Amino acid sequence: MGVAIRTADEEDRELVVRLLDAAFQSDPVSGWVFPGAEYRRKNHHKLMAAFTDIVLDEGRIDITEDDSACALWVSVPAGEHGGADEDKEEAEDEGFARLRESIDPGNERIELIGRLTAEVHPAGRAHEYLWMIGVTPERQGEGLGTALVRHVLDRCDGEGLAAYLEASNARSRDLYRRLGFEVSGKPLDLPDGPQMWPMWRDPRV
Repeated sequence: MGVAIRTADEEDRELVVRLLDAAFQSDPVSGWVFPGAEYRRKNHHKLMAAFTDIVLDEGRIDITEDDSACALWVSVPAGEHGGADEDKEEAEDEGFARLRESIDPGNERIELIGRLTAEVHPAGRAHEYLWMIGVTPERQGEGLGTALVRHVLDRCDGEGLAAYLEASNARSRDLYRRLGFEVSGKPLDLPDGPQMWPMWRDPRV
């Protein structure tokens, strides 16, 4: 049976934030950014809200019709990310600093995760960037995340577009491999924390 998918709008903001917050409470990278279960419960949702706002403004959020899963995508033009443009890098750094200040000023890892993932994000070719994907915990393992990703990958294949993401745990890394992604370069080792895997997928013809 197919999974019906719709595009989110501003009215879906709180739903998306709740989905992402619940889905990533036990994720290794979220645990590194917000160490300790109680601290994470109090603060993690603020970062998910900030990410949701950015993607609602700059990208697209897909949601399953039953409101149990969502995927955040941003279209990246050719030449963006990872370049040597000092003005652009400075603007990115300022953005990460503002993000930290608005969420939890004392938590340097909020700013650091943004800087580190920006450094490994590939430049050159245009691509679709899967920023985050979240499935409510009680529905995980049912193929909803796969359906959301394939929904965009089918379009990428039709338009000759690549896709990129950073896998935040080994389970998702292996799932993305089955969808045609390959680890791109070395894993990203978070300081005193887990690994992330930058992954790239060329369009299939």
